[in-house]
Amino acid sequence: MAALTQLQVAGISIRRTRAEDMKSVVALDAQFVNRPRQFYFQRRLDAALAQAGQHIQFSAEQDGRFIGFIKARKLLGEFGQAEPALRLEAVAVAPGEQRRGVGAALLDRLASEAKRIGVPAIRTSAYWRDHAIMQFFDRTGFEFSKNQILDCPVQRDPVMAHEGDRTLAPAHLSGFSASEVDYSPAAANDFEALTRGRFDLRTLEAEDCGDIVRIDQRVIGRRREDYIRELVDEAMNDSAVRVSLVARVDGIAAGFVMARTDFGDYGRAEPVAVLDTIGVDPDYAHRGVGHALLSQLFVNLKALRVERVETMVTRENFGLLGFFYDAGFAQSQRLSFDKRVA
Repeated sequence: MAALTQLQVAGISIRRTRAEDMKSVVALDAQFVNRPRQFYFQRRLDAALAQAGQHIQFSAEQDGRFIGFIKARKLLGEFGQAEPALRLEAVAVAPGEQRRGVGAALLDRLASEAKRIGVPAIRTSAYWRDHAIMQFFDRTGFEFSKNQILDCPVQRDPVMAHEGDRTLAPAHLSGFSASEVDYSPAAANDFEALTRGRFDLRTLEAEDCGDIVRIDQRVIGRRREDYIRELVDEAMNDSAVRVSLVARVDGIAAGFVMARTDFGDYGRAEPVAVLDTIGVDPDYAHRGVGHALLSQLFVNLKALRVERVETMVTRENFGLLGFFYDAGFAQSQRLSFDKRVA
């Protein structure tokens, strides 16, 4: 409270971001990423104004002058998480106003909002070489997360990665199986015969929601209908490009992959896609459905000039880690952080 009182004495206040703040947000962000991200911030602000409980944004001003912002989004089940959290996507303070506690005050306001809506944690990520943001996370109570960020260049087709020189999971992960579905093929020979043509791979449609909820429940072990419906709704109505896919075998939904491309969170300026979740019906395990979905996703993203795919896996999920390593993913240069607020 002392820091907030000092800010108030200096004429600095924290309030919810308003529509008229958009130009200031984009201009301030551009000072750090070297290009304006108007489209990204406009979509996020529109979402925050329409869904205040899901998209949370605050701004800092001094005597009516805009000097900083913070933005976060409520997580319902991304990356297999069971616990809700706020995902801190961006925070920035005007260069002349830094080291006055403005960023910490913005984060405190976000933490208070998290407590108010019953969310126990704030999650975020950053490049390990971004020393300034690392120091900010250290000062404000973030800790290393148990989640591991993985990524893979789009030009590396996950199907082709298995033909010949394969990328395998580390030795200490081999031999483990997860409680969820084993996404990897049963043997190398099975995968050598795999082609995307073996499955009917289609762009996600609204009517696929029920099938995805069913598959996700069988994979995760709990029903996440609200989370899946939100993902499907975002894919259909709030994405710049639709890249999520459903795989069918003999007309039956056998797997899905949910990914998105219309973002610029965590300060990323390069074209990157985030894979939120992937699932294969246990009845179709060991048939290459998961790899075929990834392969088609990479083909589509390559056409969109997306350079990299990123995802997050808990370090205890050996089965899913093995699947992604086997498909050519590797540990990212980004680190994941958590901050408990309740």
